[in-house]
Amino acid sequence: MAIDRRLTDCAVDDLGGPLVALSRRLHENPELRWEEHRAAAWLAEALEQLGGVQVERELCGYPTAFRARAGSGQGPRVAILAEYDALPEIGHACGHNLIAGAAVGAFVALARLGPALGGTVEIIGTPGEEGGGGKIRLIERGVFEGLDAAMMFHPFDRDLLCHPALANKWLEMRFEGKPSHASAAPWDGSSALTACLETFRLVDSQRVHFRDGVRVHGFVTNGGQAVNIIPEHAACEFSVRARAPEELERVRSIVERCARGAALAAGVDVSISVRAGYREIINNLTLARRFGAALEALGRKPRETDDRVGAGSTDMGDVSQVVPAIHPYLAICDEGESLCHEHRFLECAASERGFDTMRVAAQAMARTTLDLLEDGALLAAVKREWSEAKR
Repeated sequence: MAIDRRLTDCAVDDLGGPLVALSRRLHENPELRWEEHRAAAWLAEALEQLGGVQVERELCGYPTAFRARAGSGQGPRVAILAEYDALPEIGHACGHNLIAGAAVGAFVALARLGPALGGTVEIIGTPGEEGGGGKIRLIERGVFEGLDAAMMFHPFDRDLLCHPALANKWLEMRFEGKPSHASAAPWDGSSALTACLETFRLVDSQRVHFRDGVRVHGFVTNGGQAVNIIPEHAACEFSVRARAPEELERVRSIVERCARGAALAAGVDVSISVRAGYREIINNLTLARRFGAALEALGRKPRETDDRVGAGSTDMGDVSQVVPAIHPYLAICDEGESLCHEHRFLECAASERGFDTMRVAAQAMARTTLDLLEDGALLAAVKREWSEAKR
């Protein structure tokens, strides 16, 4: 017999005060990737106190990862993912405090149903999303094996069900030149900074050759040692993004070529290191539309996607490569008012509207999880779409 969806709706409503307090606490105490010790502890405590479940802390040996399970222990397994790391200087300007609160709310609402669930629901605390690839490390250690689906939500300025996320890699260039007195004998030096800055200009010259959706952006991490020294050392870092791995590799090679060309022109050496980034997301439209139906039942009117707005990258893309997954976006401000990684968005992540969206996201994820656990035809369709997309 199907569970009345109003039960989980009401459960999330009943959790409103504690969830808002938890989310606000995270917002006021931001922690960077892999340093989310307080956040992980507070989330685990909330799960134990509100959901009456046992939390597996330090999951796979990672101090800020965790997992909890609830349900019958049989049948399908669905995971709801929590993120809770913050950004340097601008804190939770990506709204991870709301992501975590919604995940806790959805999981606890489902956990309170106990064995009545037609399967198992898990909450997985995934640290280090902001450049750390926490989900990737958990994938490598088997945390996602045996799952039938995974989901989370992300704050945004509009409601979107299946917006793209780009594959990406990070490149670090270190330039080594020859120092000299910048005024008395500049001809004796070879400027590492010249090569570093020229790399940016050469990359800009190549943008006309990039395919739609490619993003290349960087910043200087070492601009020299003193104003009166021809810089011996300089460094920069670039993020390269594309919709498909093939284009990502092509653009990566172009960016590396620009750095080597700049170094050759400046008469300095360059070393390039590449750090693996995130995979492009495989949006499961079948599952996303069911989540959309839940949102509509809760009074929201989401669009499937919106070509007017750009895309970023997330390690949820890597999750979608190993299990059917969705990563919908829900508005915490007016369209065009602000976007992630902006100061205004930081304010929105601790606003009443932000907390209301967190509540709705929790209710919609709980409803969608119940659909997956109870509707075998839906789960089969979700898996079939994912298998076809992986071919």
